[in-house]
Amino acid sequence: MDGCLSVSGAVCASLLAGKGVSVTVFESGRGAGGRMSQRRETMEDGKELFFDHGAPYFTVNHHEVMSLVGSWEAQGLVAEWKEIFGSFDRNTGKFLDFEKEGLTKKYVGVPGMNSICKALCREPGVETKFGVTVGKINWLQDRSLWSLTGLDREDLGQFDGVVASDKNITSPRFTGVTGRPQPLDISSSPELAVMSQDIPVRSCFVLMLVFREPLLSIPVKGFSFKNSEVLSWAFCDSSKPGRPCLSPDSEHWVLHSTAEYAANVITRTGLRKPTNDTLTKVAEELFQEFQTTGLAISHPFFMKAHRWGSAFPAITIGGEKMCLSDDNRRLVLCGDFCAGSNVEGAVLSGIRAASKILGN
Repeated sequence: MDGCLSVSGAVCASLLAGKGVSVTVFESGRGAGGRMSQRRETMEDGKELFFDHGAPYFTVNHHEVMSLVGSWEAQGLVAEWKEIFGSFDRNTGKFLDFEKEGLTKKYVGVPGMNSICKALCREPGVETKFGVTVGKINWLQDRSLWSLTGLDREDLGQFDGVVASDKNITSPRFTGVTGRPQPLDISSSPELAVMSQDIPVRSCFVLMLVFREPLLSIPVKGFSFKNSEVLSWAFCDSSKPGRPCLSPDSEHWVLHSTAEYAANVITRTGLRKPTNDTLTKVAEELFQEFQTTGLAISHPFFMKAHRWGSAFPAITIGGEKMCLSDDNRRLVLCGDFCAGSNVEGAVLSGIRAASKILGN
């Protein structure tokens, strides 16, 4: 088996390994997580800062996901984030729509959002290879196997089935970013024809902040913005259970831009990795919008922006199956783009992908 270590890929790998399937996971990045990644930043004095720069939390409604989350909670991998959230109206300068504590349970990974994926990829039967990009996925008709090679054409092995959770493996977007052909040719898989389109995504810029003292003028630990063209959400990352801080009084905050703001920046600068100058300008603009709320916000001693390029799929294409598959060749595609632009959707898609492989 092959997959990519987003939460959907990690869930699929874990479920398959639990049924006795030997799983190899290839992940081009340095670590696990996808939309549940945690970012580590090192300061000049060597101290490390950690931020959940992707999904800040997740909620659960589906019974299959509830069952999984219950097992993760029992293992200490997740905990409930028991804080009150609200909204901030940019026009009136007031907070509103305060949630009642416990009305909707918000779950977070402990000690970081990536803890779940990290644990799943360490389970017995799962071999994970980080820093390896799959350059080509070929179907060997005479042997009824999949052959995988890396970007430099190195042999990565042959496999009975493939699960992929990266929507770009069939997309021209892969070529636009890497200059290489997309890894998977789906022309002979009519069931996957929908993947021939470039699945649109909504990007987001993230600003990571550390303050020496709590922001006492903010009455909640997470809030959405109304009537702001620049910011969509703000979260006090250090208020989550199990989060390390530099000092008892310091606070870590994470700000998310609007999709419109991110689109405008990307239109000007392109899809390739943003330059330091671009990120510095983005950081200044996002923080300026944070300050113009009129709240008493001190200047942070750490501030850095990051581009979350494929933050949210603009459409979902998995239908009721919540994944796409070529059953004759044991090929499955899963991810939030198949089931919904949130963590629960990605988990459900991973569950469905594992069922598809086991059914074959």
